[in-house]
Amino acid sequence: MLADSNSTSAPLAEIQNFTLFVSSWNVGGIAPPNDLNMEDLLDTQNNLADIYVLGFQEIVPLNAGSVIVPENTTTCMQWNSLISTALNKIDVNNITLQEAEEEESVRVYPLKKGSSLKFNVENSTQFECIISKQMVGIFITVWARSPLLPYISHTSVSCVGCGIFGYLGNKGSVSVRFWLHETSFCFVCSHLASGGKEGDERQRNADASQILSRTRFSCDSFQYLPRKILQHDRVIWLGDLNYRIYLPEATTRSLVNDRQWSILLQNDQLKAELREGCIFNGWQEEDIEFAPTYKYYPDSDDYYGCSQNGKRGKSRAPAWCDRIIWFGKGLKQSQYNRGEFKLSDHRPVWAIFKAEVKVPSPLY
Repeated sequence: MLADSNSTSAPLAEIQNFTLFVSSWNVGGIAPPNDLNMEDLLDTQNNLADIYVLGFQEIVPLNAGSVIVPENTTTCMQWNSLISTALNKIDVNNITLQEAEEEESVRVYPLKKGSSLKFNVENSTQFECIISKQMVGIFITVWARSPLLPYISHTSVSCVGCGIFGYLGNKGSVSVRFWLHETSFCFVCSHLASGGKEGDERQRNADASQILSRTRFSCDSFQYLPRKILQHDRVIWLGDLNYRIYLPEATTRSLVNDRQWSILLQNDQLKAELREGCIFNGWQEEDIEFAPTYKYYPDSDDYYGCSQNGKRGKSRAPAWCDRIIWFGKGLKQSQYNRGEFKLSDHRPVWAIFKAEVKVPSPLY
């Protein structure tokens, strides 16, 4: 008599959706003021995600001194403190009994036996940093709901410098990966080569190629763990990718003034790369329906090079330098927008994703 085929099979799994908030911001080497309110950027009043991934570029000025010092603990702590304040400033008294029960049944699985409702509600609205890493000006920090922490594993980071001499960290990437339940995630935060001249996009492509080929995560001799970016289940790339627009500056400025986004995006360098499938073969980006994020006068709504106080600055045509793209299946983007912080010459961008996660089924 044949044995029951289910008796020796692996535990069954089901697919659940988790919400990801992803943001990127080039802060232009400006330290955050202590009273900077990150709630507007994190959109905590309208949405509350399960995991927050924030990437920054130029968190320190990119000069000769900073390039040889890959980490600045004080600056990273400032940003993380502001993020923690924004994420954990939630009024749990406004959460109803039904919302709390739905929250826990959907987002936290399996529920711990004997947990009180009060315990679940409080923990569902608290976030902790699970991984945080800086390389010169590039900084990425990942925050998750506290009840998810037992189900997050295999955290790892990999840094790739593509700057001076092809290896220093004034340009490059900091990538992080982790498992949530039985699904692997990889987030690449990068700052690619700058420059608005014809042909400068080739160096950006080269930087991206280096990041894909040189990024390596730690392995485990007892089980298979993906080591390269594209081997992970869910992959998101964010950062100041620095791609510009294939149009004369005067034409670009005129189209920006008229809010002709579709014409501009037809000539966007990154969109061209996504279409042609060279470096970013298979990558996707949601439709852009917001103004170019670069380059502004700090503390101003005026693009750099426009007349301000009777002076004309060095030419910098507006562009969507700051981007969020993704690779593979199991990700569905619901929002793509920019923030209106005026701290630097860039505006931040942010996106919300639903991510499919394989979760072990309960054993009864």
